[in-house]
Amino acid sequence: MRRSYDAVVIGAGIVGAACAMEFAIEGMSVAVVERDVVAGGATGAAMGHVVVMDDSPAQFELTRYSQSLWHKLAPELPPDVEYYRPGTIWIAADEEEWVEVCRKREFYSAHGVVAELLDAKLLAAAEPNLRRSFPGGLLMPSDAVLNPSRAAAYLLDKATRQRAGVDVLLGHNATSTAHGVVCFRDGAEIHSPVIVNATGAVAPELMPGIEVRKRKGHLMITDPCPGFANHQLVELGYLKSAHASEKDSVAFNVQPRINGQLLIGSSRQYDAEDSAVEQPMLDAIMDQARLYMPEIGSLKVLRTWTGFRAATPDKLPLIGPTEDPTVFLATGHEGLGITTSMATARLLVDSIAGRQSAIPIEPYLPGRLDELKMLP
Repeated sequence: MRRSYDAVVIGAGIVGAACAMEFAIEGMSVAVVERDVVAGGATGAAMGHVVVMDDSPAQFELTRYSQSLWHKLAPELPPDVEYYRPGTIWIAADEEEWVEVCRKREFYSAHGVVAELLDAKLLAAAEPNLRRSFPGGLLMPSDAVLNPSRAAAYLLDKATRQRAGVDVLLGHNATSTAHGVVCFRDGAEIHSPVIVNATGAVAPELMPGIEVRKRKGHLMITDPCPGFANHQLVELGYLKSAHASEKDSVAFNVQPRINGQLLIGSSRQYDAEDSAVEQPMLDAIMDQARLYMPEIGSLKVLRTWTGFRAATPDKLPLIGPTEDPTVFLATGHEGLGITTSMATARLLVDSIAGRQSAIPIEPYLPGRLDELKMLP
C-alpha cells in the first residue's frame, strides 16, 4: 500500500471498478480499497441488465448514456463477461397498461431510442411460454445482459493494464474518509485529493447521515432451459414495485442468460438487515412469475440468494462532491447500478477534471437532497 494516490476509490463493485477505470484512463494513480472481494456486495447479487428506463427525465438520460457506453465497450469484453443483447419486453397485463406501453413507445421514439410495439399475436410469437391473455408489450431491442461479477473484474483489470499506478487492495477495511485521508482499521492511512465512496448500500457507514437506505432483494436461477424465454421479460407493474416506498413488494422479471439459465425476480424490502433467504418471499416471486409464465414453476431452481440495493429518496444515484471537497459519492443506484456504472464513472471523472460531460451532472449531485428538504 502506497502512502498517496491521485484518487482512492472505496468499493470494488461495478461502480467502483468503472470509476477506477476512468481515473486510470485519465492518467491518474488509483487505489481501489475493498474490505471483502471484488463484486462481493450488490454487484455479485445483481441480475446484470443494461437497460434504458424512463421513470424520470434524469433516469432516462443516465441510463441511455450509460447503455451507449456499454455498447461501445462491448467488442472488447471477453466471453466470460457473457455480454449479449436479447432485448427487453415490457408486458402490458391489461388495457390500461397497454395505453402506458403505447405512451412509452412514443416517448422513446421521440428521443431517438428504438422501441417496438408488439400486439398480442406478436407477443405470443416472440415468447410462446407467456400466458395468452396479454394485450401486448413493448420491445426494447438494445437492452443487454451481462455477468456483473465478471464485468466488474474486467473493468478493474482494464484499469490496472491502463497504467502501472493502479492498486487493488482487497481485505482492507476503511473506517473513515475526510480531508484527503482514508483511515483503516489497522491504523494505516492513505492520502489523496480525491476519495470516492462507491460502497453502495453501506455508504453511510463511511459517511453517516447521507440518505442511502438498504433495500433487500431476492433472486433465483434455474437449470439451463434454452428457449423458455427469448428476451428479458418485465411486467409493467415492476415500476410500481420499484416505487413502493415502505412495504415489501414483488414483480415479475425473468432474464435469460447466455447459457440458457433463467434468472427469476424480483423483490424489494426496506429495513431488512438480515441477508438470509426468506422462503415466503421466494414463494411470492414464483407465484407472480406463474401469473405471466404458467409453466415456469416446472423448472428446477438451482440456487437462491439475496442482496442489498442502495436506495435514495428520489430514486436517483448520488454522484459528485460532498461538503468535504476531497470526498465524492458514487452510490445510491438501487436496481440500476450495473446499467449506470459506466455513466456514473464518466460523469464523476469529467466533473473532477473540470470538463463538460455528455449529459449534465446536476440531477445526480448529492446536494440536491438537501435542497429538496428545504422546499415547502
